[in-house]
Amino acid sequence: MMTTRRGDSARNRWVGRPAGLAAVAALTLLAAGCSGGGHSTSQASAAARTGAGTTSGSGAAKAAPRVTITPANGAKDVDPSAGIIVTAANGTLTNVTVRTAGDAVSGSMSQGGTVWRSQWALDVSQAYTVTAMASGHGGTVTVTSAFRTLTPSRTFTTEILEGYHQSYGVGMPIILYFSQRITDKAAVERALELTTSTPVVGAWYWDDPCNMAPTCVYFRPRDYWPSGTTVSFTGHLNGVQGAPGMYGAHTLTQTFDIGPSVIAIGNTRTHRTQIYFNGKLRYDWPISSGRPGDDTPNGSYLTIEKANPVQMTGPGYSISVPWSVRFTFSGDYYHDAYWSVGQQGFENVSHGCVNLSPADAETYYNLAVPGDPITITGSPKGGTWGNGWTQWFLSWTQYLAGSALHQAVQAGPGGSTFVNPATLPPSTASAPLETAPAANDAA
Repeated sequence: MMTTRRGDSARNRWVGRPAGLAAVAALTLLAAGCSGGGHSTSQASAAARTGAGTTSGSGAAKAAPRVTITPANGAKDVDPSAGIIVTAANGTLTNVTVRTAGDAVSGSMSQGGTVWRSQWALDVSQAYTVTAMASGHGGTVTVTSAFRTLTPSRTFTTEILEGYHQSYGVGMPIILYFSQRITDKAAVERALELTTSTPVVGAWYWDDPCNMAPTCVYFRPRDYWPSGTTVSFTGHLNGVQGAPGMYGAHTLTQTFDIGPSVIAIGNTRTHRTQIYFNGKLRYDWPISSGRPGDDTPNGSYLTIEKANPVQMTGPGYSISVPWSVRFTFSGDYYHDAYWSVGQQGFENVSHGCVNLSPADAETYYNLAVPGDPITITGSPKGGTWGNGWTQWFLSWTQYLAGSALHQAVQAGPGGSTFVNPATLPPSTASAPLETAPAANDAA
């Protein structure tokens, strides 16, 4: 059966907010690694000053180290997307400390210890003080640079669909909504970080425009998420320039969980659906799908929302339907159809939904969470991209083509990195229980 209600109500948004407390990033950079610790900075003599900051030093027999901090001391309206760069000549950096009331600043040192770069964009409208120390044969030098980033005339905000510590199915994509159109997608994509309790390979895919916003981006693993994975997302978007003159104004974070694997496979020709739980067949039920002209479309969909009951309205009917689990925005459900039990297993008589007996519908309803895969096969009608969470309509190669960087993401307990897809080992996942079938949306 079909309903005129749309799926927008299923999108349970969560909005990230900027950190409200002062943060201090203090990195002491040694040859063997990093350890925290800030320090005060003394005033420099005129002979030891550089053009970028205030310097204090010792050692006159040989050239003293030179430290340059960019942005320079006293700079205003600094582009936050450029970050911080600290360089040393005639010596190596031994300590870089960044103090700010905004988001903490992390960074990395070059192998030779002569260049330090911040990892993410700086916050907009924020003051920073950078103190750097370098040592060499000519002594030790300390330089300080204090500056302020610009206040942009235009900003964008970002929302994530997933809720805090909510449980989702193994097919669930991370869905981000942007309040403005993003034109520098590569810059934004670089600012997106994942930490997963189980190693995962995936990619970002841009959708512009999408159903709910001027621009969306979705992360999908190459194959279904491993059950039991905890996913933490951080969008380091504060200070990222998403379009000329338009910057992100907040950092977005969220943590959610992947629950058990619950996968439905419905065949419109055999009039049956199988329900697999954690890789094993648990149920094999008779169904009735869309009648000719109202055919249930092929495709690997995801459950969006559920309700008991749902008021379904269409040509010639308006009925309250129990145990309803939605998988398209246009109104296709797995649901209780007590009126068609005699046709289930033999004939397709619905208005597009998958009809189940009352007992079977209640059982599936109690298992389902958003993001559980539902694959429909055997239909003469192909699925439509965007009619539901249809990220699994695309092959891995097609999905990679939607990344602004055209790179894959390797995520694990230590965070995520972008990698050349050609360097990844091939997938060993098998369809339909570990990944979606190929060309699954075709008629």
